[in-house]
Amino acid sequence: MGRGGARWGVAVVAAMLLLTGGGCATVGTPAAEVPAPVALPEEAPDAAGEPSGSAVPQEASATPSAVESMGAAPKATPSASASPSPSKRSPKPKRTTATAPRAVPKPPTETKVPPAPPKPAPSSCEPSYKGDQASRAQAKAALTEAAGRTYWPTSAPDISIPLSLIKATAWQESGWQSNIVACDGGIGLMQVMPDTATWMNQRFGQSYDVWDYRDNAYLGGTYLAWLTKYIGDMYFDADYRLDADLCTSELNSCLLNAVIAAYNYGHGAVAREGQPLTVPNPSYVRNVRALMSECVCLGF
Repeated sequence: MGRGGARWGVAVVAAMLLLTGGGCATVGTPAAEVPAPVALPEEAPDAAGEPSGSAVPQEASATPSAVESMGAAPKATPSASASPSPSKRSPKPKRTTATAPRAVPKPPTETKVPPAPPKPAPSSCEPSYKGDQASRAQAKAALTEAAGRTYWPTSAPDISIPLSLIKATAWQESGWQSNIVACDGGIGLMQVMPDTATWMNQRFGQSYDVWDYRDNAYLGGTYLAWLTKYIGDMYFDADYRLDADLCTSELNSCLLNAVIAAYNYGHGAVAREGQPLTVPNPSYVRNVRALMSECVCLGF
C-alpha cells in the first residue's frame, strides 16, 4: 500500500525471486458498500509496516531476516510469470477491444482520492515491530476473508479480488508479518499507511483498525478494490477482470498489472487524466505476478 511496503515486499521477493519491489487507497461507492469486519476464531495483535509517497519512489531491494524467516523462497526462473500453471488455469477469456486499455482515459469516476504515498525512507533504516505476531493460520484466515468480500455490491458487484493476489501482495509487502512497522510508517500484513486507512474508513463509512491484523487485511483488500474500480473505469470501460490471461508481454496491457503497480506507487503514478496507462515500477509488478503462482505462501 505504498512506497515503504514495497521496500520490504521487494526485500522478500528479492531474496526469493532475485527480483525487486507497496501502496494502498480507496475509491468511490456509498459508504455502506463495504461490509463490516468479520471476527475470526483466533484473536491477533497489532500490525506493522507500510510505505507511501508523493513522489514516485525507488523500488526496494533489502531483505530483512525477519521476512526471510516466514518461509522458503519460491523458486522462479528468469521467465517466471504470474500466470497460473496450465493445470490450474481457467479458460482464457476472449480478448476484445474492450479489454485493452484506452489510449485516452475517461475522466475518473472518483473525484476524492486517497493521500499520496510518502517519500521512501532511507535504505539504511530498519523496520520495527509492535505487539504480537499473528500466526500464519490467522494471517491466512484474514486474507482469505478479505478476498472473499464483495466490496462494491451496488455499483460494481462483479469486482472481486483474487485470493492469490491478496496473498501475494501481503507476502511482497510484509512477508505476512502482522506486527511489522516500516520506516516510512507502513503497518502490518498489507503495509497500510495510517493516513490511507483514515481516508478509506471515511470513504466507505467503516472503522477498520490498521493495527488489527484482520482489519489490516480488509483495508488492503479495500484498497485493491478501489484501485480496480478507479483504473477500470478510466481505462477499461468498467471491465474489472483481474485476470492474468488478459495480460500480454506489455506491462500496461491489463488491469491486473495496473492495480498491482498502483498499490505500490499510488494511483496517481499509474492513472492520470488525459495520459495513457503507466506502469512505473515493473520489478514490483513482476514480483507480485510471480508470487501469485509460485509463492510458498499459496500453500499456507
